[in-house]
Amino acid sequence: MNAWTDNEKSLHGWLLKQTGDPDLSKDLLQDVFLKSLEHRERFCTLEHAKSWLFTITRNTLIDASRKSSRIDRSAIVPDIDLEDPEMDEPVLMKLEHCMLRVLTELKDTDRDIIEHCDIQKMPQDVYTHKASLSLPATKARLQRARQKLREKMVNACKIQFDETGVSDFTPRR
Repeated sequence: MNAWTDNEKSLHGWLLKQTGDPDLSKDLLQDVFLKSLEHRERFCTLEHAKSWLFTITRNTLIDASRKSSRIDRSAIVPDIDLEDPEMDEPVLMKLEHCMLRVLTELKDTDRDIIEHCDIQKMPQDVYTHKASLSLPATKARLQRARQKLREKMVNACKIQFDETGVSDFTPRR
């Protein structure tokens, strides 16, 4: 409960910023609280409760956006490791915002597999059953979808790489 109390205002503020709707933000915050209670055994063993709570909050917002036309999915900021002291949050948020915009431009099948397996961390074997595919077909489809996402991001966001990863990019407008 201490972790919830320490982070509740930040979570609510982030939801309010994302939705622009105070009532919807409170509803989603309540959903996040219930989800955190469902996973309390796992939650109690975490070192970075704030990151975990923000991940649950972001996933709850994404789920709600799929069910509602009141939420603009392209504006949702993906998960961010808030515990990383070396992270430049504004730059990372711009890069992830660009990724979400590009993700919406992919074919439905490509976007679906990336959202489930990479963003929501659904195991590939679970996705295999959900999508009625074989495991090799799922792995191949995910690899192709990731490559398409990467190519679109390199073109749309002018991403440059070095040996450590992304070295520079131009935020998409």
